[in-house]
Amino acid sequence: MSQSNPPLLEGATRDLAAFAAGLKYDQIPAGVVERLKTSVLDSIGCCVFGVTLPWTRKVQSMVEEEGGAPVASIFGSGRKSSVSGAVLVNATAGHAFELDDIHKESIVHPGSIALPVALALAEKTGRRRGKDIIAALAAGYEIGTRVGNAATMSLFFRGFHPQGTSGVFVAAATAAHMLQLDARQTQHALGIVGSQAGGLMAAQEGAMVKRFHSGRAAQSGVYAALLAQNDFTGIVDVLEASYGGYLSSYSDKPNPRRLTDDLGRVWETGTIGYKPHASVTSIHAALDALASIMRDKRLEPADIAAVDVGVSHMTHVHCAWPYKAQGVTAAQMNLYYGLAVIAFDGVAFVDQYREDRLNDPRIFDFIARINARVDPDIDAMGPAFRHAARVAVTAVDGRRFEKEILHRRGSPENPLSQADVEHKFRNVVRSCLAPQAIDDIVALSKRLEQIDDVQPLLDILAAPSA
Repeated sequence: MSQSNPPLLEGATRDLAAFAAGLKYDQIPAGVVERLKTSVLDSIGCCVFGVTLPWTRKVQSMVEEEGGAPVASIFGSGRKSSVSGAVLVNATAGHAFELDDIHKESIVHPGSIALPVALALAEKTGRRRGKDIIAALAAGYEIGTRVGNAATMSLFFRGFHPQGTSGVFVAAATAAHMLQLDARQTQHALGIVGSQAGGLMAAQEGAMVKRFHSGRAAQSGVYAALLAQNDFTGIVDVLEASYGGYLSSYSDKPNPRRLTDDLGRVWETGTIGYKPHASVTSIHAALDALASIMRDKRLEPADIAAVDVGVSHMTHVHCAWPYKAQGVTAAQMNLYYGLAVIAFDGVAFVDQYREDRLNDPRIFDFIARINARVDPDIDAMGPAFRHAARVAVTAVDGRRFEKEILHRRGSPENPLSQADVEHKFRNVVRSCLAPQAIDDIVALSKRLEQIDDVQPLLDILAAPSA
């Protein structure tokens, strides 16, 4: 290597590639398999609903106009494209409405990337056993989240979107496993995809392109694996290279040991969380705190004179910018809008982020009563508490109520149950799937490891949306 400085962690890319290539279903702990099956259900819901949205349809139109060998289904359309084209659409759909699963430390939403990649390659290659798909998902989840862990929140603070940056490694590892690449080829796939990482956080303030970061990450991973299969070479030390490597370029304060800490013994996939609200996870604790106060004290919006919200520096930077009706993306990423819809509706789900709600005068009136600030005590707790919130409500009659939530619902510390995720799934897809199809997907996901051919699931996902 030409770098004058030593690698950040000798052999890290090689070791991760060997782990991903060698991973077998039987090596995955039972609890991690169950978590992945829950993630499959959650991710299917995100994708199936997401393909009905206008920004995803724009991506689909472009893919269909370009054409491609019809080998992989574009969900909800009844049409097929190339693997790279299908995953571009389907993974954009998975991240299209801020509903997809999330790994807390890495800030990556692996399901919206890994599931479209695994299913598209299952169609193309004929590897349709449920166990093969679970193993490929586990490879993608483990590699991508570990890369995100090692990049630390520094990557985010520098303005990069983890979904489009660390997310490419989710896709490459998933695709490499589905293609049965060996360790050397998988190492090159990671080395290829690292050069394709990209995505800027300014997209959160109104741009459709935020959703596209997920689609591009998935497509980049497919390209990387297909090229590596054909002996195209990548940067063999892409993660640990001291100059021009992924960690050294994207993060000011990388923690390279997080790449391989307890690899194969501690499963990052087992800490995947799910979203009860259709918004950025950073604000969920604040939303639930306000909802709890209003429910317990039987307050209406008109009863509230002021809301004070203490959050971490990360959440404040990420979500507490002045709200403007700039589009659905901006509303879903904004703390003030989320608190306002909670005040009026008690929930922040699909209906609360319709276009016709974004400029509601009542929303702006309530936002004027909210003060959001960095809480130094929350910051002092460290990155594990970056989603924590302390909410104080002052009523018009002078009463004051406070609520602290340190771990948001759906986090590893405060998890949603499989039943909660199933309830969410049914509510997300009820507008675009027939009742029987919904029941069938739930049943198939629950016994995924027992299925020799997932074609029935693929048929449901491929059919035109209701």
